[in-house]
This record gives sequence, structure tokens and C-alpha cells, in this order.
Amino acid sequence: VTTPLESEAPFYVLIETAGSNAEHDEQKLYGFLERTMEDGLVVDGTVGSDPSKIKAIWDVRERITEALKHDGYVYKYDISLPLPKLYDMVEDTRKLFEDNDKVTRVVGFGHMGDGNLHLNITGPKFEDEVMSQLEPWLWEWSRDVRGSISAEHGVGFKKRDVLGYSKAPEAIELMATLKKTMDPKGILNPYKLVKVPGQP
Repeated sequence: VTTPLESEAPFYVLIETAGSNAEHDEQKLYGFLERTMEDGLVVDGTVGSDPSKIKAIWDVRERITEALKHDGYVYKYDISLPLPKLYDMVEDTRKLFEDNDKVTRVVGFGHMGDGNLHLNITGPKFEDEVMSQLEPWLWEWSRDVRGSISAEHGVGFKKRDVLGYSKAPEAIELMATLKKTMDPKGILNPYKLVKVPGQP
């Protein structure tokens, strides 16, 4: 995969529009890009108007996960944070592991619109030591900035028992009550989201 931009930068932003008037959307987008470049917020950019160029731009974003696998093992997190704190977690995680040869790199990407951060920490192989440094540190960090331990990928099995870092006990109790009321036999998406009294 090759980058569609000529210059390197510490951050890249991918903007996709989907309005009902393509010509109007294009005018607004070009106006936005012009202003941000004049203000020095953006140093380079490209616009994909034909399908092949759009696909090439999206390929760069979509293949980040694949590229990280070349380092060996990837510790993956999907966290929601207030936008001003979004990249602070990446930088603080890098500091946490700066002299640790069990970690190769810390990479963050996600969705600026909803504060969703995909935090990836790579290393040659899985290490209990790295995991014990990450958890519960990450959950505490997100709690302290009023973030959430989970974002677009949900709670699932792994985060069910740490939901308390993001939700008050009363909220979790309400979730469990709703779950038990709507699914008394525990057959819908079992063992996930919340622990319901009397169920595994």
C-alpha cells in the first residue's frame, strides 16, 4: 500500500462526505481544506473523486491492523474518550513502555467524530508482564478522563467484569434488571454485557 500524499505528517485525517448534492458537498469540502491549509492546520491533502482513488485512500486506513500483525502479537483496545484526550492515551501508553523491549510500538487510530480510539500495542509475542501493565491501568486512565472502557465493539466477554470503571453500580444494576426482564432464561447473547444474579 502506498500513501496518496507526498509528505509525511504525525497525523492523518480521512474525511468522507455523503450528502444528497455531490457538487455542493465538493464545494464545502474544498472550502474547508483551503481554510485549514491557510491556517497551517493541514500541510498536505488529496481528494478522491473516482472510485479507484477512494479505494486507495481507504486501503491505507483499513490495512493498519494487518500491518501491525507483522510485529508479532497485538494487544488491541477499543476505548471511547473525550476528543481533547483522544491522543493523550497513546502518548501516555508510549511513556509507560518506553524502555520495555517486550513492546515494539504503540499506535492509535480511530474516529474523531465520536472519540473512539483503537489503541494497539505490539510486541514480538504475548507477555503477561505487558498485559498486567496495561490492565487495569488503561481502565483507570479512561475512567479518570470520563471516558468509556468500550466503544464501537461493545463489552463482550473481555470487558464485562471491568464495566464498573465506566458505569456506576446503579447503571450496571439497571442493565442487569433489564436483561433479566427481557431475557429471563439468559439465551440471548449469553454471558455478555452484564452479570445477572442467578445466571453464569
